[in-house]
Amino acid sequence: MIMKTLLGSELRIAHRIYLVLAALFICSLVVSNLIFQKFFYWNPLGLFNFEISVGLLPYPITFLITDLVSEIYGRRKANDLVLAGIFASFFSLGIIYVANAAPATGFSPIQDDTFTRVFGATAIAVISSMLAYLFAQFVDIQIYHFWKRLTKGKMLWLRNNASTVFSQFVDTMCVLLLLCFNEVIAWEQFWPLLGAGFLFKVLVALIDTPFLYLGVYVFRNIFKLEIGQEIKID
Repeated sequence: MIMKTLLGSELRIAHRIYLVLAALFICSLVVSNLIFQKFFYWNPLGLFNFEISVGLLPYPITFLITDLVSEIYGRRKANDLVLAGIFASFFSLGIIYVANAAPATGFSPIQDDTFTRVFGATAIAVISSMLAYLFAQFVDIQIYHFWKRLTKGKMLWLRNNASTVFSQFVDTMCVLLLLCFNEVIAWEQFWPLLGAGFLFKVLVALIDTPFLYLGVYVFRNIFKLEIGQEIKID
């Protein structure tokens, strides 16, 4: 792909936008690992009853951001986001371990048993999620750029959905397998959660396509990019 080198104020703006996108990406990823133990149901228009973890709510945002960064900043900067997200997740895990080990005072509104019950499975969740996430995100980025090269930067909707749908299936399946093996959830819940989780992510991938188009449109206008052109911010 053709890279455009930015200078002066354009370069500073590009760096700042990338920093904001990275912050949103890392926040979404870390939060999804912290809140995963709560499950909820959702029945849109009475067509299908989803029973999924609330951890899935912020997670698709990470794939939208990596697709946007892949489109504008290129594959390497998207891979940098993935690595930063992994580091932040394991760092948050260390903080939780320290917090869990610290004894609660008698007047603490949250006692040790409650804290452990809420965050006790976080270690397994983070490790399981990161193993699946690392694989799925790199798959997403590779597939995205494969279709970008094949279509010469056109058909944005195709590479967005083709990459996200496949990588989300890989991610959902790997996470559930690891959680079942570690007895965080029962095996009888594997297939229902896999079907509901994957279908939910597919719907979200379709819903976020207009937002990706909007983001790409804004970027191309700000930095005067041609179709398929990427910016270099090193």
